[in-house]
Amino acid sequence: MILASPDQRYALALEPENESYSKWWRISCTSDTESWYAEFGGNTPVEILAGFTDALLAPAPETAPDVWSIVTKAGWSYTQNERGHELAEHPDGILQLRRWDRKISWNTGFIACALLPDGLGGQETVWEAHLGNAPHLAAAFVTALVDPAPVARAEYDVPHSGLVTQKPGGRQGDYLAKEHTARLARSRATAVRSRRTALTTQPVPGSAPVAPVATGPRR
Repeated sequence: MILASPDQRYALALEPENESYSKWWRISCTSDTESWYAEFGGNTPVEILAGFTDALLAPAPETAPDVWSIVTKAGWSYTQNERGHELAEHPDGILQLRRWDRKISWNTGFIACALLPDGLGGQETVWEAHLGNAPHLAAAFVTALVDPAPVARAEYDVPHSGLVTQKPGGRQGDYLAKEHTARLARSRATAVRSRRTALTTQPVPGSAPVAPVATGPRR
């Protein structure tokens, strides 16, 4: 599946593979003012991925948000080593957010991942998300990542189900259909607001700039 935004600025590709730990989702942006590339593993929770894609519908803020403050306010630890590499970890040690120093590493974007001990002294990756170099999109993803709200899953649809607490939630199909309808409504409303904002901020073709009006006491 390949999707493109109406202005051809964004492209989203979904290419499922046999291995769910590989990259399934790829999202890119190419324009005169912005260029980045993001990709997400097949096990990345869709509710968190949606935080990233939903943010594409709204214009980027004028001031880049502080991504690290989002996780530290949620109780994560944060460290920066002598080489400038930054790392934040959830208290349970499973979730991580990291970014390497731009002067040292070619990969300067944020990377979020879920890791588990492999029993051999190392770690195995449950899912990994490369968030690119757009701070406002990374912030949207991380905001969804630290959200403590539960998500709907079938009993055997959770990898490493021993790490989660599951409770009966009624008929999953009805719940997902309701959530999907609500998400579509929110997305359409956001897209409409963004288009209206863009139209009101664009100059009228052929119009001349308005000269400033002098103010002050009459003489």
